[in-house]
Amino acid sequence: MDRPRPPADTKLRRSGRDTAALAARLAPWLATVLPAGAGDLGVTLLDGIDANGMSSETLSLEATWTEGGRPRSGRYVARVVPDPEDVPVFPRYSLRDQYDTMRLVGELTDVPVPRVHRLEPTGEVIGSPFFLMDHVDGVVPRDVLPYNFGDNWLYDAAPEDRRRLQDRTIETIARLHAIPGAGSAFAFLARSAAGGSTPLARGLADTRAWYDFAVTGLGRSPLVERGLAWLAATVPRTRETVLCWGDARIGNILYRDFTPAAVLDWEMAALGPRELDVSWLILAHRVFESITTVLALPGMPDFLREEDVTAAYEKAAGVTLDDLTWYHVYNGVRWAIVFMRTGARQIHFGEVERPADIETLLHHRPLLVELLEKVGA
Repeated sequence: MDRPRPPADTKLRRSGRDTAALAARLAPWLATVLPAGAGDLGVTLLDGIDANGMSSETLSLEATWTEGGRPRSGRYVARVVPDPEDVPVFPRYSLRDQYDTMRLVGELTDVPVPRVHRLEPTGEVIGSPFFLMDHVDGVVPRDVLPYNFGDNWLYDAAPEDRRRLQDRTIETIARLHAIPGAGSAFAFLARSAAGGSTPLARGLADTRAWYDFAVTGLGRSPLVERGLAWLAATVPRTRETVLCWGDARIGNILYRDFTPAAVLDWEMAALGPRELDVSWLILAHRVFESITTVLALPGMPDFLREEDVTAAYEKAAGVTLDDLTWYHVYNGVRWAIVFMRTGARQIHFGEVERPADIETLLHHRPLLVELLEKVGA
């Protein structure tokens, strides 16, 4: 019998921006980044990065110039704040926080992050604030269509290569969490004390505010509200605060030889317990696995299993993790809000019709139902 095939390939549309004139607008600004005396500057905008990421716009570009009479060139990536008219995923984008987080991670650890060059905070150059970072060669597990749908480099890899990628990723996250004095070094990531007395309580308050932002013009989700109510009543006590990457999943890593070459997408970085990132790594894969189950695809059930991830993390970090159940529900709710916003964006761009039931936008709905039923919410 033929294996069921996934739907036709698609792309993530994040922006209605006309990119045709961006190269000409970037060139004068880029001249301020290059070494003094650089001349004959040219900028070429390369194909967009549309197979991964659900939030910020990312532009890839190549610059050519002369320096000391010799031709030079460089590849760069610009991380751009989305236009409010393009239905952004988050209500607020602090580009300075992302920039400073990447810079400090590069300075304080051996966690591989692209070198950041310059922040343009005004929006006057291309219409939105952005920062520039080095291009890093590597391959990324796809989000669209998800890597576990089949027919891609990770799905087709040998079991030992998949395991190497899994273990090296976990070790990278453990090294990130080992930054000493993270609460002081990354104090700018601390959320307002008005949300509660602990990082988790404040994170939950932000999640509730994010959900309230997401329902505007779309509608409410009884599932998400059940989850938020249970979370608020059961916030666990935590032992420590580390730098959390926030979007700790393999789709945000560039790999070479199944080893992380660059850790990307820091817009969800926060201070909090390490369990947040470990749960997100596990749950992100479970989200994609829940979609393959609905489509009757084989998926990758032996990859990023909770027991394997927690054992490898505890060995790498030298700690014992707390129970992850609360964190799975928390992250399941946050995934739902992401899907609400990306679904609203698809409606905005005319890619899908507005559904009668907004919970049909939650691609991981069966998983979220399972998580809530498990805890009796």
